[in-house]
Amino acid sequence: MPLSITEIQELTQTAIQAARLGGAILQDYAQKGFKVHSKGESINLVTEADLQSEKAIIQSVRKVFPEHQILSEEQGLQDIPQHSIKWIIDPLDGTVNFAHGFPLYNVSIGVEYEGTCVIGVIYDPTRDELFLGQQGRGATLNGTPIHVSSKPKIAEALLVTGFAYDIHTATDNNLKEFCAFTVRAGGMRRTGTAAIDLAYIACGRLDGFWELQLKPWDTAAGKIIVEEAGGKITDYAGEPYSIYGTTLLASNGLIHNDMIEILQTTRR
Repeated sequence: MPLSITEIQELTQTAIQAARLGGAILQDYAQKGFKVHSKGESINLVTEADLQSEKAIIQSVRKVFPEHQILSEEQGLQDIPQHSIKWIIDPLDGTVNFAHGFPLYNVSIGVEYEGTCVIGVIYDPTRDELFLGQQGRGATLNGTPIHVSSKPKIAEALLVTGFAYDIHTATDNNLKEFCAFTVRAGGMRRTGTAAIDLAYIACGRLDGFWELQLKPWDTAAGKIIVEEAGGKITDYAGEPYSIYGTTLLASNGLIHNDMIEILQTTRR
């Protein structure tokens, strides 16, 4: 049975409030300072801000929906009975940026219903930009409808990518793909936050995005925002994208097949 309009509205309102609360905590830490720790690899960081933002977001969700499942970056999947609704939370996407005072980071919250992402919220507190996607209801930026770009060719496109934390040691590290796209694209960027990359695809600021080894909390919200904005999101082979998969390709749809061809050719 699909969710009712009332249920969708309550879930959306809770997600927006939680994202804004998490964002406010991040901004407070950005102003007053924080400690940074390493999670294994030296470039995989966690800060006090991550932990406090996550704690506040989870408490905010639990207050309204105590029975729902929650999967979050720092705490993982909480040990509660199975439920048809799962919240997928990244309390600070772009931690390396945040730790360096580089103002490009966000809170990302996705809501799954029976295994399908139905609501996505990405909140950038540095610009007070809130991206929202709701299944079958479109995507918005601060309440205004958004749509992907109409760039038809890679040579005109602004592309974006990212690199996994094991780039220094992995053989499959995205560098060959990066070079292949760089010499073909109209421009190339690396923001350091997958959620923002997806949000910017959705609103037409970027035209194509690919990356390896992303986690569910990196893409749960962005997936539905891109789709509801008219974009396309698959794996590298063009198959339906799963937030639990290992490769992601998102675009305005018009350059998607060309990006798949470049990825497949380069990786062969």
